[in-house]
Amino acid sequence: MKISLALLLTFITLQPVVAEVTVRLTDAPDTGTLVFQVYDAADTFRGFRDPAQSFTLPASGDDDYFLANVSGRNIALLVYHDSNANGRIDKNFIGIPREPLALSNNYRPKGPPSFSRAKFDVPEAAGHTVDMQMYQLLGERGRFGVGIGGIGRSSPYLDSTQTASQAIPAITYVGERLQWFGPALRYGLKGSGRLRLGLAAEYRIASYEEDDSNVLQGLGDRESTLTAGLNVQYEISNGFELDLGYQHDVLDRIGGGLANARLSRGLPIGRITFVPQISVNWLSSEMSNHNFGVPAAASRSNRPVYRLGNTTSFELGVGTFIELSEDWQVVLNISAERLSSEVTASPIVGDRNLVKGFAMIAYVF
Repeated sequence: MKISLALLLTFITLQPVVAEVTVRLTDAPDTGTLVFQVYDAADTFRGFRDPAQSFTLPASGDDDYFLANVSGRNIALLVYHDSNANGRIDKNFIGIPREPLALSNNYRPKGPPSFSRAKFDVPEAAGHTVDMQMYQLLGERGRFGVGIGGIGRSSPYLDSTQTASQAIPAITYVGERLQWFGPALRYGLKGSGRLRLGLAAEYRIASYEEDDSNVLQGLGDRESTLTAGLNVQYEISNGFELDLGYQHDVLDRIGGGLANARLSRGLPIGRITFVPQISVNWLSSEMSNHNFGVPAAASRSNRPVYRLGNTTSFELGVGTFIELSEDWQVVLNISAERLSSEVTASPIVGDRNLVKGFAMIAYVF
């Protein structure tokens, strides 16, 4: 069988390079262990999990560290100080590495890391040198961001074409335990590995104003409120994450609370990370009636009294993180909620689907 020269060259080109890589490290610790991880895929690099290769070397401060038989062509390097010698990179409550690290190309992400920003080509030559500087990802005081944003939701109410929307200052903060993104805040209580427990709070926009539709006249404007409660995060495997939480109306404007279970997974494409997610939501009877019920005092011939119990719904959505640069980032989140038959039976509800979203652009210091 004859093999063409072009096919042979293509085969050779596709073969992984095996070379010695010298990492010229600065701001490195003098004691303990350094772990050098080689990544060859954007998916695993995003979560700093399942590296293609891993090398463990004793720390000796600012020095040249030699990695033998590194395979791959387009690869990214992560170096971290395994300060407690537990064999893994420790993360805080929201999954951000706590131990000093460095990335190839001296890339310093302020969100989900982009493989395309950190990757480099390993040449055919016998050796290659990479300069890397170690640093603390969150610094001493965490990371602040400022920008503009907005939240909104469609109207499922009968004969309504209005949407509930509100512009908000996009203030963000990511610290050792605290995360604040626009209308949502989380604070870590316990855990630094795959299982983490924390407090969560969120500003909940009012569902409608009575002048949004004729059928809503006389019901009064609904209330915005603040909910807060407990949240559990569990990193399952292969990039999947499970969130379980319950929040109560802490301002007591509505009463009751809500709970949800959400399964999500990040999918990086270049400098954009998509996070598809599926959720099951639960609303207490107080919140269900506040949003969809008709009290006796507001009933009419064409709008009879309607009371709901606790309700559940299903939700599909996608979050999007766009790294415009190391300092500028865009966050988008949009989802569609499928309301239960008990909700759609309400005399004021005309649509079974509810679309809601959040968007912001921020500069991160």
